[in-house]
Amino acid sequence: MWWSNNDARRQHKEDIKTIIKRKKLAEKTSSMVASSVSPPPGLSHSLPPSTTYSDPLDRTRSASIDSQYSVGFNFNSPPLATTEFGVYNTQMHPDFMFNGYSPYEVDVKTERQMFVDDVPTLKESHVATFSTYQTPLPLGTTLQPEQFESEWLDFIRQEGKHSMAEETLNVSFFDFAHRSVEQVKVELEEGDQRLFDRFVQRVLPAIFPMLETTQHGSVGSDLVFPALQSNNVYLHCCLSIAAQHIRTFDDVPVKEIENDIMSHRYAAIQLLCEALKRDDNHEESLDAALGLIFLECLVGPMSDGLLDVAWHQHFQAVISLVQKLELPGAVSQTAGQVGPIPFNMTLTSWIDILGATMQGTAPNFAHMYREKHLSSLNPQLGLRELMGCEDRVMYLISEIACLDSLKCDGMDDYALCNHVASLGEQITLTEVDDTGPKMPFNANGTLSPKQLCKNITSAFRLASRIYLCSLIPGFSPSQPSPQVLIEKLTHVLQFIPSGPDGFDRSLVWVYLMSASVALPSSAFRAFFEDRVQQLGNAAMHGAFGRMVTVVKKVWAESEDQLAQVSSPASSCSDPTYPYVNWRDVMRANSWDALLI
Repeated sequence: MWWSNNDARRQHKEDIKTIIKRKKLAEKTSSMVASSVSPPPGLSHSLPPSTTYSDPLDRTRSASIDSQYSVGFNFNSPPLATTEFGVYNTQMHPDFMFNGYSPYEVDVKTERQMFVDDVPTLKESHVATFSTYQTPLPLGTTLQPEQFESEWLDFIRQEGKHSMAEETLNVSFFDFAHRSVEQVKVELEEGDQRLFDRFVQRVLPAIFPMLETTQHGSVGSDLVFPALQSNNVYLHCCLSIAAQHIRTFDDVPVKEIENDIMSHRYAAIQLLCEALKRDDNHEESLDAALGLIFLECLVGPMSDGLLDVAWHQHFQAVISLVQKLELPGAVSQTAGQVGPIPFNMTLTSWIDILGATMQGTAPNFAHMYREKHLSSLNPQLGLRELMGCEDRVMYLISEIACLDSLKCDGMDDYALCNHVASLGEQITLTEVDDTGPKMPFNANGTLSPKQLCKNITSAFRLASRIYLCSLIPGFSPSQPSPQVLIEKLTHVLQFIPSGPDGFDRSLVWVYLMSASVALPSSAFRAFFEDRVQQLGNAAMHGAFGRMVTVVKKVWAESEDQLAQVSSPASSCSDPTYPYVNWRDVMRANSWDALLI
């Protein structure tokens, strides 16, 4: 019996207390469930009192230690479609579906004005509106619980997709000063205003299109305008380029515009030579030397018939300046990249790697690219941000150029084939996690720089394989390997925007490698011709136009050789279809162009 001793009586007393606690807890729970069922909203649609609905921000607070209900709550879950939620669901006003923060709307007006000699020449104004207001649903609209839950989950999924789909824009990736261009003051001589206007309006938008997609506004504000203000060599270079653009597209007296081209070209080269002799202002000299090389890739035919300095001669000055500024060491730190990447080193590397394939020589900084390719701490050089192709693929193109140089120097076939196989395996390693090309646009129609870079990288990867295959002794365009690669490349290129506002002009080297070995019966030739047609006049000048000239000449010589060794009835897909090397064609015609 419970009263027989003190221990039994004490235990019985504790049992009674436990029963009372359980009863009180059950009553409390029942009361909380009943109070959670809110009455239907009134006709005024006013918000319920704070005693009824808790602050939605409370979801972010930590769970109470002694609470039995907050632990394990899924904060990303929608309101449960239980009987409590569904009692008045059909009468719930849509406004209550989107509570939390008060909606707001912000108008952002951005103006940019450029002055030349204190005279306004260009003014841009843009107004952007950011709004969090929800579009009101029609009067009487009702939402079922399952509809609300589905929309909630879709919202969570889409938010996750968009947050992971695009990389965060790193505005400090390169060593740009991020200057303001609200007022650009450039001292011009009489008669140069039209050249300056032409450069700003027609040439500037075509400079570094991939960089503009990844570093919005940096081409003008951080590169071109500061150099135009402070660097006379760069200014004369740009004015000469503008004059070439006028000669290409406008009906003007040839002699007059050629005088403009030569006067500014001569002034730029003379001032650069003087600066190199003084051995000062290395950064300005490097900007100017790189401008003399790269800006020539934007305008003009294969040869304008005017005296000029070859791009690779300018590049010798670039190499010297880069070494004096110790830029290779700045990007080769073994402990990882410290600070932003020097933009001029990235641009130099782009020209160095693809320019080496033009010359049949090894890149000047091939050892640096090899080290960065093998580095796990500091592999980036900024090539993807500048020209669209992943850095590691560009490093492998550098290795292929080195192998090409060794072949020209007489490497034996056995060693050559071993190196080809090894580089092919290295290219395959860059294909890990590659899910194939996709259209480079987000759901809202905006361009996706990340996906565009993936597509461009795939194109360069396939073009590098074609380049590598062409080094194998006995290579022929009729062999299965190049035909399969060209077929794959044709598919990838369909996912890169075309036309004057597209990115075909960023793929000059890719088109050169592939079109030069495409058979007449290949679908690539028709695709290539269509892309050229879509570009219109833009396809007839600059590096792209020069590439088209080389490709057409390669095709013509291939047809001539085929006609000499076969009858007219022979098929163009015959295994004996001749291989005409594009570099041999350029040398035979004294075409000294940088096709990038």
